[in-house]
Amino acid sequence: MRTLGKHLGRLRLALLLCLTACVASVPPVSPHIAWNACGRHLQCARVTVPLEWSKPTGPQITLAIIRHLASKPKIRIGTLFFNPGGPGVSGVSTVREAGDELDTLGDGRFDIVSWDPRGTGASTHVRCFTNLSAVAKFWGDLGVPTTASASPAYLRKTIEFAHRCGEVSHALLPNISTAETARDLNHLRELLGEQRVTYLGWSYGSFLGTTYANMFPTRVRAMVLDGIVDPIRNVAGREPVLANGEADADLVFGKFESLCDRAGRSLCALAGDEPAARGITRLIARLRRAPISAPSAPGGSLSYGDFLTALFLKVRSPDQWPQLAKDIRAAESGDGSALEMAALTLRSPSGYEQLEAPIAIACADSPAQNPPQAWPRVTNRLTTISFIYGPLSSWWLWAPCASWPMTSANRYTGPWNASTKTPILLISTRYDPNTPFANGKRLQRLLGNAVLLTHDGYGHVSTADPSACVERAERRYLIDLIVPKRASVCSSDRPPFDPKFGKPAAGNPPTTANVALTEATR
Repeated sequence: MRTLGKHLGRLRLALLLCLTACVASVPPVSPHIAWNACGRHLQCARVTVPLEWSKPTGPQITLAIIRHLASKPKIRIGTLFFNPGGPGVSGVSTVREAGDELDTLGDGRFDIVSWDPRGTGASTHVRCFTNLSAVAKFWGDLGVPTTASASPAYLRKTIEFAHRCGEVSHALLPNISTAETARDLNHLRELLGEQRVTYLGWSYGSFLGTTYANMFPTRVRAMVLDGIVDPIRNVAGREPVLANGEADADLVFGKFESLCDRAGRSLCALAGDEPAARGITRLIARLRRAPISAPSAPGGSLSYGDFLTALFLKVRSPDQWPQLAKDIRAAESGDGSALEMAALTLRSPSGYEQLEAPIAIACADSPAQNPPQAWPRVTNRLTTISFIYGPLSSWWLWAPCASWPMTSANRYTGPWNASTKTPILLISTRYDPNTPFANGKRLQRLLGNAVLLTHDGYGHVSTADPSACVERAERRYLIDLIVPKRASVCSSDRPPFDPKFGKPAAGNPPTTANVALTEATR
């Protein structure tokens, strides 16, 4: 299962391009699923659902779905529904690329079913521009501002961006909250003839699972939530959820630095005569004064904002830490090309486009508490919490919501204490920069019946730092409905910077490989 990281690595910046632009007048809700073969062990389909579940005969939208058939059909248990996070990561693409590995997680005894949630990917999706050329013309070379003088221009762009989203996707925006997606999931359960849901959700997928479990508690057979989003803060507003999500980001970056020192120069390019943190501090001070040269990258320079963007993309994935160290070392020597190339994957027309759906869903679930003019206070507060994530989340994920033209009438805001027949299995990684470890402990207290498994590792969701122990616990739970003992802790197979990182330790079977999803909201 080591190949899962390779497959999902290709999906980090590859959400499907928009295929269905607007709400359509189509036949009523699908009474069944018409599957078509779309690969080895794969079937694909499109399912019709109401734009508003409160108006089942009203306007309709479509969902793109995929199924990987169980490799052991004679002992098949049922369907494992899967959401890879985001919001906005394509479930269809993930299962298409990594269905065999997900099948192994359930020991071949589940069909793996995923979908592109409403508003995203190949389903009826959010659009803010008519094409990539329009996106490129709108954003130009504008990067995330890191100074007070550059911020007003970017603020004006976010206000106009929100207005454009409202113009192009006006019918869809009020109807893409996670509550609506939970209702879609319940409909898929019914269409597949499942009495209860068996579900795996990563990161944002944990919030979808928590929402579903509280809306439909009697319809849960088993639920694994990995990389926990705090539901209370998420629905409280953009500012609280962003502050919560980035709470451990700088802590994790500090672990990158200290583990690099421990690994030594042969395994980490930043290790040497002085602590890695000291050289990085000098580089940051230099970038805050002025960009540095990036001769091999378009534009030829690396700004401080793009440096933060590169860190944002890499710090969540320990398998990328050795390369990140090399890229930072090159920047310290005056060549920021590698870091700039990484940043451009988001600061590009396709990068900006793939932020549209996550922003729209985030604004629907957790509206901004402050108006656009509050940007100095909001950005300062978030940057105080995390020097890496703060400026980025302020401008990407708060500012558009501060001007968002529509609200969701149907978003779910609690309660969060539903009790399911089988305990929900929560997995929290000790050093996760996107979903802090404390969230798992808090959700265990909130839910009426949940058990937390601590993953003593690094990165965003447990698969970023593979652990045979975690995977054995997941598999036993999914198949036999047996949860780990309370306060259980699983170690990772190997530490970051180990040359064999991602490979099973001696005596352990293969486990799910590294996952480094680009999730704009987490």
